[in-house]
Amino acid sequence: MNHPAGREDPREWALILGISGSAGGAIARAVAKDPGLDVIGLHRGRWPDEARAVADDVSRAGRRAVLVEAEAGTAEAADAGVAAVADRIGPGRVRLFVHAIANASLGQLTGPDGLKVRQVEKTFNSMAHSFVYWVRGLLARDLLAPDARILGLSNPMAESLLRNAPLIAATKAALEVYVKHLAWELGPQGYRVNLLKYGGVITPAVRQTFDGMVQRLDDVTRRISPAGRMVDIEEVADFVTVLAGPKGGWFNGAVIDFTGGEFQSLYDALIFSER
Repeated sequence: MNHPAGREDPREWALILGISGSAGGAIARAVAKDPGLDVIGLHRGRWPDEARAVADDVSRAGRRAVLVEAEAGTAEAADAGVAAVADRIGPGRVRLFVHAIANASLGQLTGPDGLKVRQVEKTFNSMAHSFVYWVRGLLARDLLAPDARILGLSNPMAESLLRNAPLIAATKAALEVYVKHLAWELGPQGYRVNLLKYGGVITPAVRQTFDGMVQRLDDVTRRISPAGRMVDIEEVADFVTVLAGPKGGWFNGAVIDFTGGEFQSLYDALIFSER
């Protein structure tokens, strides 16, 4: 299952942070088939069975899968992670980099039980700053393919006032700014940097973050979505194959709305606005 590549091998790779999560795993499976990328996936070891299942599916698609169990959400972890990637593949082989880390703390900004400094720093490092740290590391080691696609994942929460979720909203807003600036800086080199914003999906992280409210979240999403349902994570992954392929080459610095028209602010009115 884990087959490190020789440096002479010309095939290209997808590097996915958070491969054991729903989004990271679905994207790995999709891009292994189209455009046909080998996959290096980092995970923190919380869901090892899920990570191995993704690697097995990638292998069944005829691509190589390398799993790396490590933290990825700090500057130091990014340096170590990039070094681990460099040990496995040659320069210029990362065609697609996907930042799919979910590691947020919930709570309000003020009050005796308000969010602690360490929670703020952990959330921003994992869900926003590490995006920049990894991109810089990949550039420093010349690991990106000439027309590499760099992708962050987001949701409509940056535009909402979801109770107890200010850090998630703030990190997604910061990630949007980082994407736009990186796209401007790296565009002349041929790289493409985008942010894919999709609507409500019940992932393991969502179940953990909003424990006891999953059914309500699902019910409300059906009410605010023109399609009357949540997006399937496979639909999100299928769109990533477009961004990773030749037809996605003109997307750059974009916040791509893949919400299906969800009116996110209704979450505030229907779920979280009670005080």
